[in-house]
Amino acid sequence: MERERPRYLRVSIPSRFPDTTGKVFVMIRFIINLIFLIIFLVVSLPIQFVEWIIGKFNPDLKGRSSLAIVGWGFKVVTLIAGAKITVIGEENVPKDRPVLYISNHRSYYDIILTYYRVPRQTGYIAKDSMAHVPSFSRWMRYLHCLFLDRKDVKKGMQVIKDAIELINNGISVHVCPEGTRNKTDEILLPFHDGTFKIAERTGCPIVPITVNNTDALYEKNNHRIKSAHVIIEYGKPIETAGLSREEKKKLSSMTREVIMETYLKNQALV
Repeated sequence: MERERPRYLRVSIPSRFPDTTGKVFVMIRFIINLIFLIIFLVVSLPIQFVEWIIGKFNPDLKGRSSLAIVGWGFKVVTLIAGAKITVIGEENVPKDRPVLYISNHRSYYDIILTYYRVPRQTGYIAKDSMAHVPSFSRWMRYLHCLFLDRKDVKKGMQVIKDAIELINNGISVHVCPEGTRNKTDEILLPFHDGTFKIAERTGCPIVPITVNNTDALYEKNNHRIKSAHVIIEYGKPIETAGLSREEKKKLSSMTREVIMETYLKNQALV
């Protein structure tokens, strides 16, 4: 006679200690990032003094060496964030002449991830509050960044003039024509057309940059740093030299359309 197999009662005991592994990694990433930034800014002080001296004798060398130093720092910050980056069309960026970069703006990381990729000295147009950040603001000035007061039209016009001067001196300029980080569900905010005066007056090409999912690194996580897959695509240069007045008026809408289409296309890659 076949013996009946014993039956075992399976009891599920709920864990008193929830899985906190993910939260621990986020906290560790934040702490490492903070420690690195503090060390970088403190160590920067004597380096900035050396750069200041270099600038007295060779301004171009000062600009190139400052770009290398800050670019290295941004690479480390990118590594700490755990950003997995797919870059498309980087070969479209002209290496032999200054350009006007136009990009969408959803995260603080937009600047960090694109800056260390520029092939030549490039000044970013930033909000004026950045001019008061100790140590970092000095690096920004060394890198030809311009500070924009969004509420002061007169100062805004001066920034455009200064950007035109940079282009004429062989230095590229990067602008986010939405004017602020896009925190809405809209793909793009309206563009400020005045930005494109920089290209109109200098005849430099416009290079559209489209970034996808950078806000998943920080802003979407309740301002906690988490790893994410980011797409950066450089569009083909839009030539502006020799355009008619009517064609120049369409530069803003044309560039916006390129970035919009690219953003929608690349969302499938995230």
